[in-house]
Amino acid sequence: MSTRNSQANKAAARERLRAEREREAKKAKTRRQIIVGVSVVAVLAVVGGGAYLIKEAMKPSAWEAAKDRSLVKPANTSGKDGTTVVIGKADAKKTLEMYEDPRCPICSQFEQIVGPTIRKDVDAGKYKIQFIGATFIDNGSPGTGSKTALSALGAALNVSPDAFLDYKSALYSAKYHPEETDDKFKNRDYLIQIADTVPALKGNAAFQKAVQDGTYDKWALTMSDKFNSSGVQGTPTLKMDGKKITDGASDNAPMDAATYSSAIDKALKS
Repeated sequence: MSTRNSQANKAAARERLRAEREREAKKAKTRRQIIVGVSVVAVLAVVGGGAYLIKEAMKPSAWEAAKDRSLVKPANTSGKDGTTVVIGKADAKKTLEMYEDPRCPICSQFEQIVGPTIRKDVDAGKYKIQFIGATFIDNGSPGTGSKTALSALGAALNVSPDAFLDYKSALYSAKYHPEETDDKFKNRDYLIQIADTVPALKGNAAFQKAVQDGTYDKWALTMSDKFNSSGVQGTPTLKMDGKKITDGASDNAPMDAATYSSAIDKALKS
């Protein structure tokens, strides 16, 4: 091999090596750019996600927001805030006040056992009933079921007093009423499912929309405030002429039909 060829080969080898180094340098630069780009996107995603989570965390809950909504009063109510709910014949001389919390297990038992007697008495014009709804169980057994069910009761009352009473009975029924610690009534779909057992509410699009939209959420909070200012400490509580209707052996409401009828007859005569 001539010296000239040897030098030419060396020069060619150096050129190939230089070209290879340039290609590798370009590849490395491209990799760095990709890594940096991905890292920037990831950081932005984390920052954006964190900002979204912070923004969501700072938003008021649906029930906090309901406090600032306009009050919508259900039909078949009276009083300044629509929280006077009196049901019965106009010529009935006396009114039985009923204080109940939708999640209350004792209210559920009371409605199942004594409720039919009360409904029969009201239909006969023996007395009227005034309903005062409470939501304090949402505080003791954390949740929103009492408020949500009370709002749904407002939607039923907007349909008719009978729809309200039928729906209240369905909510307190053994089939649908949950354990006190089970916040099942917070689910508006479940409340509509129960309502489908009430003829006046079954498939009632206006009622269902009012439940889903929380049309009467503000009303439920206002009704709850009325209970809180009443001085009543628990549910169920019954009053007539400002006096408690009790079982005679304690300060509790009568929990069977016979005891209830005896106590109510005494109250009607006084």
